[in-house]
Amino acid sequence: MVSASVGQLGGLRIGSTLLACVAEHGSGSHDYPLSEDLLKGPHAARNLADAVHFLSMLHGRQPGVIDHAANRSVEPAARAWFTAAIDQFSVERAILTRLAVAAGPIPSTAGAGDTEAAVIAQRHAIEMLAQSERNGCALGAALAVALDWRHVRAVLDTAALRFGVEVPPYTLGEPQVVREIAEVLAVSPSIERATLFGAEQISIQHRGLWDLLEARAQARGPY
Repeated sequence: MVSASVGQLGGLRIGSTLLACVAEHGSGSHDYPLSEDLLKGPHAARNLADAVHFLSMLHGRQPGVIDHAANRSVEPAARAWFTAAIDQFSVERAILTRLAVAAGPIPSTAGAGDTEAAVIAQRHAIEMLAQSERNGCALGAALAVALDWRHVRAVLDTAALRFGVEVPPYTLGEPQVVREIAEVLAVSPSIERATLFGAEQISIQHRGLWDLLEARAQARGPY
């Protein structure tokens, strides 16, 4: 566990600590994205539709986290990565839109208004992280989105197969590249802490979304 995730790096390099933080707190550590109920059970179609719609609500708008973070990064070492990341996430937004159309309406679920309000609050939280004036916070948020999206995209790929939508491969979020960018740009202890904070908070928001989606699937029951 990354018990020293924010504020106490404990001598670990920021890149490795960031990867461990996202792995601990993000989508990859949650059971629901890998569950049979979501991916291949008898109600997978409606559960995948639910996931697509709420992921679109969280990340389907432009500008997104990476767009905001890119506007706060002037370092030459980051520009090439941000350019590629912006292009990739324009593709991801288009995929979310196409999947939402193919999946049909959001499955009827008790407490839908509360869920929508919670996801809107999550979206506001991640936008604030990506526009933070704290040097390093937006960088950490963008790196965490790119890294954690590998797990999100695995769910979207399953939805694409289910709903008959062709999607290109996801080419961003290679851990070694994320590690190197974090280590090149987080050049002081304060920037390291802010970078790790941004990454941790994005990961927690993603995990919170899976909690909500799992609870919605349970609320719909077997029918």
